[in-house]
Amino acid sequence: MSKILIRGAGILGGRPQDVLIDGGTIAEVADTIEPGDAAVVEAAGQILLPGLVDLHTHLREPGREDSETVLTGTRAAAAGGYTAVHAMANTFPVADTAGVVEQVYRLGKESGYCDVQPVGAVTVGLAGKQLAELGAMHDSAAGVKVFSDDGKCVDDTVIMRRALEYVKAFDGVIAQHAQEPRLTEGAQMNEGIVSAELGLGGWPAVAEESIIARDVLLAAHVGSRVHICHLSTAGSVEIVRWAKSKGWNVTAEVTPHHLLLTDELVRTYDPVYKVNPPLRTATDVMALREALADGTIDCVATDHAPHPHEDKDCEWGAAAMGMVGLETALSVVQETMVETGLLDWAGVADRMSFRPARIGRLEGHGRPVSPGEPANLVLVDPAYRGAVDPADFASRSRNTPYKGRELPGRVTHTFLRGRATVVDGKLT
Repeated sequence: MSKILIRGAGILGGRPQDVLIDGGTIAEVADTIEPGDAAVVEAAGQILLPGLVDLHTHLREPGREDSETVLTGTRAAAAGGYTAVHAMANTFPVADTAGVVEQVYRLGKESGYCDVQPVGAVTVGLAGKQLAELGAMHDSAAGVKVFSDDGKCVDDTVIMRRALEYVKAFDGVIAQHAQEPRLTEGAQMNEGIVSAELGLGGWPAVAEESIIARDVLLAAHVGSRVHICHLSTAGSVEIVRWAKSKGWNVTAEVTPHHLLLTDELVRTYDPVYKVNPPLRTATDVMALREALADGTIDCVATDHAPHPHEDKDCEWGAAAMGMVGLETALSVVQETMVETGLLDWAGVADRMSFRPARIGRLEGHGRPVSPGEPANLVLVDPAYRGAVDPADFASRSRNTPYKGRELPGRVTHTFLRGRATVVDGKLT
């Protein structure tokens, strides 16, 4: 049915209103709307937000379809309230040519559960030696605007400068995985008290902070845009805050897991807590929350990193790094930011939809819930509380750090251009 009436939802957490969807757009927003021939979704007590946008998703296709595909990953995204995701380039083959990004883009179109915007590699094969075909990827059907070697750092200063200069031509952005490789050789977890006690190789905060400091200076020098992926330390927050105070074009993201979990969990030796950048200290967690609240950190990005069970169900040293996150992100943000009073629901919409869409220059997403706007929407029941059961995930992988943990909030409906992809918490 092309017409849908959402009745009594709190738009961005405000007073209850009715929203009429007609075709792919929002036709009307009012206190009361007669349904006529529209299908009615009773949404009393629920929050209506613009569809969520993820700047940092690993869909694994092509090459690692054993852990995720574009179809399963976009189903997971829709279940989590997302209407658009940015697919990272560290696939096999690497998304460093127009051909590969167009393949991912078309797979996203075929899936139909959310929009997929490919991220192009900065360097050929993520090797950090030669710039990839940035212009060709931008000019392709995929229209790439975000470039990243995520999983690896663009550690060569000259290469990073050239990349920042190149993307200025089409208002692109370089998204940096900030990790000085020499300082993190053999690293298994955050460098600190816990790593010393456990005898595990440490990933020092300065390995992230030194790259961020370099890159904000480079971006300012050439007048380009740099985005910091998965910022994880209190020191990184201060560097980004300083760069923004200068008026430089710097943005940053934080993951849900870095807003909630600490390196104390590594004492369990459960590889589900092994991630890059690693879980940090409680002091870092609080600094990240405060920075997200005050806008120093622009947005929440999942860094959804699916792995098959054999890559996680093993000893710590052999385990892959990464966690799935699309289906739990909104609940973690509700627990860490909304229920603590650091953000209201309008702030959640800003950090999980408006800003990431703006950073990625993604049209049609991160738009107001207003007449004439695309009907990319998510309904959330904030009163729900339930334990996370990975068996219920739409993702092909189950490597969540929240198994059995009670989290608040549940996505009840997701709409992609007026078409329901999730109804009553179930994928259509």
